[in-house]
Amino acid sequence: MKRSIFLATGLLVLNLTATRVFAQTTQDTTKKTTQDTAKAAAPAVEAASDVVGALASNADYSNALTAVKSAKLDSVLKTGGPYTIFAPHNNSLTTAKLDSLQKDPAKLASILKGHVVTGKYGKKEIIAALKAGKGKATVTTLDGQTLTLSLAGSKLQITNAAGSSAQVTLFDLIGANGIVDGINGVLLPK
Repeated sequence: MKRSIFLATGLLVLNLTATRVFAQTTQDTTKKTTQDTAKAAAPAVEAASDVVGALASNADYSNALTAVKSAKLDSVLKTGGPYTIFAPHNNSLTTAKLDSLQKDPAKLASILKGHVVTGKYGKKEIIAALKAGKGKATVTTLDGQTLTLSLAGSKLQITNAAGSSAQVTLFDLIGANGIVDGINGVLLPK
């Protein structure tokens, strides 16, 4: 009996924590601009033609879009799927960093594949995975690496096998064949 109560209490705490974490707004607050609320909400209603189009729908991730095109992954990501791209914000994937990575397209492609997983992992699916995994979940990237999703305080954190981590700052840029979730770092391999 005590064990059942303890288990029920633990699940309730996990549920409340996950709900609080994901109650955060899906709007990226790192860019300090004023927008008409009706215009800002429009992209979420209408899905882009594909996950690359979803990435292109938010200018704060333009460097990630440029990187995807430079690595020639856009043709892969426009077909098949579903895919989830954990896209680094422009503040993390700076133009200088991008210029440096573009000099080695193979390395760039390898880094980017570590940000793309097969499957649709929007806010709703991540909450369900965290609940099922009792606070942790794992997903597999296009190149076979494991990303671990967990809570870091009230934020969702993503960590790769090399220990590189970032927090999700934007959820659910919808494309017909997947989702883009914005992150505040670049997940670098060993």
